[in-house]
Amino acid sequence: MSKSPYIPFNLPEIGEEEITAVVETMRSGWLTTGARTAAFETNFQAYTGAKYALALNSCTAALHVALVALGIGPGDEVITTPLTFCSTVHAIVHTGASPVLADVDDAGNLDPESVAARITPRTKALLPVHLAGLPCRMDELWELARRHRLFVVEDAAHAVGTHYRRHHLGAEGASQSDAVAYSFYATKNLTTGEGGMVTTNREELFLRMKCLALHGINRDAWNRYAEKGSWFYQVLEPGFKYNLSDLQSAIGLQQLRKIERFTERRRELAGRYQRAFSAIPELECPPEASEGRHAWHLYILRLRVDQLRIGRDAFLVELRERGIGISVHFIPVPLHPVYQDLGVSYPCPRAIAMYERMFSLPLYPAMTDEQVERVIFAVSEIVREHRVSVGAVVATAQASAAALASGQ
Repeated sequence: MSKSPYIPFNLPEIGEEEITAVVETMRSGWLTTGARTAAFETNFQAYTGAKYALALNSCTAALHVALVALGIGPGDEVITTPLTFCSTVHAIVHTGASPVLADVDDAGNLDPESVAARITPRTKALLPVHLAGLPCRMDELWELARRHRLFVVEDAAHAVGTHYRRHHLGAEGASQSDAVAYSFYATKNLTTGEGGMVTTNREELFLRMKCLALHGINRDAWNRYAEKGSWFYQVLEPGFKYNLSDLQSAIGLQQLRKIERFTERRRELAGRYQRAFSAIPELECPPEASEGRHAWHLYILRLRVDQLRIGRDAFLVELRERGIGISVHFIPVPLHPVYQDLGVSYPCPRAIAMYERMFSLPLYPAMTDEQVERVIFAVSEIVREHRVSVGAVVATAQASAAALASGQ
């Protein structure tokens, strides 16, 4: 068994630029939301091509404030995917609306055909998730939204750097979505430690989200203090405490300058995985982006378990024993007890079947070439040790065919 150093599942790439920016912010005397956050919003808006950008303390906050600002509430339904982190569903639940799960397509993203089958008179919005940074089939989802007069809020937690066709998600003139929510959590392609952003091309939506995100107050605190005597403000509605601090934005500004380099390195590493694993019949590689650019936040490999004498969970144990950090994205929403209690249970057979054979390998810019080769070797070695013989595979296929022919 390998005695090499453990390869973490993820490590953020933080340089001296980020450290210096944080120190300068601490010495500035202004730590919370201020000029650096405003600059981060402006730069992110320019990077994505969206008309407006609002920095927030998480992607969950971004999803929630977008739904609330759109008027989503009790009695409404929002359709989303079962193959996502719980925060996607929580954002819907906390508006008082009901989450409705549609199944996934072969790529693991929300399937437009399944979405169409879930739409009811109560449906008010679609909430697609760009799993692993792979863009969803947005044209088909936008068409459904137009036909049924639905809002579209994209969960782009994995998708900083993702392109749909030739444009960043949410780009003005190219996107038909109402809002796009991003995550800057510690493991994400661009990190502020904790944080998020929501973009939109609708001025009235932006202004309402901006008001809601800071207690429903009608003015920025840092602008008030910058103007002598401008102490007066009004609370227009009961809002939330969702703002991003200047300390975090200082990191984000530096990360944003590096995001294209980060994205290219992720694509390079993913390409090495793809070339190695595509030659192993017991493995199914994740799909490439056919309608844009994959940001490769995650590399989600799938096992062809019928060709192995080992299941997914045991496979992951052996990877851990070889010093490889792994994760699973995600345990489908219907399998969690809380959603069963809430009645969020819809038939999603493709998502369940995919979950049982998928896992995520380390993929981040700080990985070395040697570490990538170690991961490839470890996965390949486990497959070699547990592959089913060709004769056994043929016999299994023949038995299945015979059972189908006999009607069993």
